[in-house]
Amino acid sequence: MTESYHVKLEGFEGPLDLLLHLINRYEIDIYDIPVSTITEQYMNYVHAMQELELNVASEYLVMAATLLAIKSQMLLPSIPGDELDVEEEEEDPRDELINRLIEYKKYKEAADELKKKELEANRIYTRPQMDLTEFGEEQDVVEGEASIYDMIAAMSHLMERSRGVKSADTTIKRDEVSIRTRMDDILQQIDRSNQGQGLHFSQLFVERSKPHTVVTFIAILELMKSKEVKCVQQNHFDELIVYKMEETS
Repeated sequence: MTESYHVKLEGFEGPLDLLLHLINRYEIDIYDIPVSTITEQYMNYVHAMQELELNVASEYLVMAATLLAIKSQMLLPSIPGDELDVEEEEEDPRDELINRLIEYKKYKEAADELKKKELEANRIYTRPQMDLTEFGEEQDVVEGEASIYDMIAAMSHLMERSRGVKSADTTIKRDEVSIRTRMDDILQQIDRSNQGQGLHFSQLFVERSKPHTVVTFIAILELMKSKEVKCVQQNHFDELIVYKMEETS
């Protein structure tokens, strides 16, 4: 396989962002995080990224180590209250992480608010009125647009189902497919199916060999980055649907 591919898309902003995504996805109370559950889900994402040969930044691995350390501390027996100093209380090992998440959430929400204000300001014009009909109607944002984390979760489920399924053939044939070629194939697949109404994410991974899986996943990311396709998930845990951009309006 080719060298690892570094994913840098909007919404993929670091380990704290991934933790917030998991907290929202599983409707977890940020002030009372079940460390065992969140650690397991976080590690699933990290393992999926590594299996797809994505370049996992060191900060994700540092956060993984932090979660495992907190989980270990939570498993230690607590000290009875009468053995503690009067002015000393046993600290919750989650406190520092919770404070970081709350602080990060505040900055993220503030950044989102500033971005909205910037978009609103960009719609204010001081020039005389002119005919803008040639530019067409503004395209609405599609509800349920999938994030990079939703895509990695979908890939993790696909790989989990394919584990243990081995081909009976003893001869291995390696076909090198470029990312550009796979991108073109995906667009053609969408056009041929259901009158261009989109494809289920899993339908793009009929061939389950690892090289084909990785190239297909990267091809979808490149198509999203170039705004040729969009992945949509109407509800949590629904399968992703891949649409061509002009078909989502």
